[in-house]
Order: sequence, then C-alpha cells, then structure tokens
Amino acid sequence: MQSELTGVIEDLFMSVVVRSALSITFSTWKALFLREAVKRISAQRAAWLWVVFEPLAHIGLILVLYSTVRVRAVGGIDTIVWIVAGMLPYFTFRRTMVQCLNSVSANRALFAYRQVKPIDTVLVRAGVEGFLMLWVSIILSAGIALLHTNVIPDNALQVMQGGFGLWLLGLGFGLMASVAVELVPEVERIVAVVLYPLYLLSGVMFPITSVPLPFRDWLLLNPIVHGIEAVRVGFAPLYHTVPGINIGYLYGVALVAIFFGLMLHLRFADRMVME
Repeated sequence: MQSELTGVIEDLFMSVVVRSALSITFSTWKALFLREAVKRISAQRAAWLWVVFEPLAHIGLILVLYSTVRVRAVGGIDTIVWIVAGMLPYFTFRRTMVQCLNSVSANRALFAYRQVKPIDTVLVRAGVEGFLMLWVSIILSAGIALLHTNVIPDNALQVMQGGFGLWLLGLGFGLMASVAVELVPEVERIVAVVLYPLYLLSGVMFPITSVPLPFRDWLLLNPIVHGIEAVRVGFAPLYHTVPGINIGYLYGVALVAIFFGLMLHLRFADRMVME
C-alpha cells in the first residue's frame, strides 16, 4: 500500500514538473516572439515597409517581363496569379531559412538566461517569419483583387498545404544552417551563393513545363518545385503542371531536414552557447 502511495506521489510530482517546464518554455517562446516581431518590423526606418516591398518588387519585375512579351496566361491561368502563386511561397521558404541562419548569433546575449536555448531562437524566428509572410500574402492578394483579378484559390486547403510545407522546409534547412554557420562562419557565404541559382531553378520565373527532358526530371529533385506547383494547382485545378509533382516529397524532405537540424542543435548546443 505504501509503495502504491509513493508511486502516485511520484507521478503527481512528475506531472507538475512537466507542466511547469512546458509553461516556462511557452513563456520563453512568447517573450522571444514579441521581441523578434518588434525587432523585425522596427529595427530600421520603414523596416515594415520593406517586408512587403521586397516580394512586391520581384512580382512587379517578372510581371513587366511577361507583359513585354505579351504573355497573358501561363499554363492556363492568369499571368499575375501564376507569378504571385510562385513568388510568395518561395519567399516563405527563403525568408524563413535566412532569418533562422543568424538567429543564434543575433540572440547570443539572451543565453545568459538558462531558460533560453539556441534552438528557441531559431524556432521563434521561423514562427515570426511565417506569421509575417501570411500577412504579406493577404495584403498583396487584397491589392491584386482591387485590380479586378480573381485571386481566390479554388482549393484553399492545397494552397495552405503547399505554403506550410515550404515553411517547414525553410525551418529544416534553417535549423541545420544555424548550427553550421556557428561552427564554420564561411557557410553563410555559401548559403547566399546557393540561394541565387535556387531562385531560378525552383520554377518561380519560368514554367517547369518549358524545360525539356531530362533536365526537367533533374529540377523535380528540388522539393521547392513541388511546393510551388502544388500552390499553383490549388489556385487553378486546370493549371498545366508537369507529371510527378508530389506534395508528400516536399514534406518528406522537410521532416528529414528538421530531424537532422534538431540533432545538430542537440549535439552542439553547449558549444554554441559558449562561443
């Protein structure tokens, strides 16, 4: 009887400890989220405007290029919808990864508090960027709708699925890169160089259907292509995409990247704090 009572007390104590730990973690994330959000939109003059202007400038540039050659539809959907449906998901991936990249060094002073771990800063920055990109997407879509262009997706669930998958992919690569850049600072330059061709090889500026075989199959190894094409199909089911688009492939790569990123943070957490 005494052993059973002891077991009950131990279980009750452990449940209190778990709840307390979770409470501390969520409180830490909340404080970091508010700090990062304020810093992201007010660190520099008109920083909030740049959050919207950057993707808008890219969309405008590509739209001018397509308007010059008088292309009014791509793959069976309106050109501006095709551009927006590719640009915003790509920026969700890129911004999430880039913001995660320097999150450890930018918040190093906070590691003096034992509640704050390097991985907390990465996860919170990814959450802030996903939140901001959601609002950027809403604002730009509303602006385009004022031009009498239909931007309401036919399958909103698939659009969210593709966008969320690209956010997870950005988080996964951001987790790995945030550790790598702390161990080898030159990794930051490598990432910057890789992002430029990735912008061209993800089907953002040109339709994948225009790429001849076997190069098209090589491009399909890029998980970003699957996410962007899934979003475009969500906007217009009759969109002429390429065979082999698989949203499961995107999520598979994203989850593998997140797994390795978490393992790297677990392995090198003490080293990153002591840097």
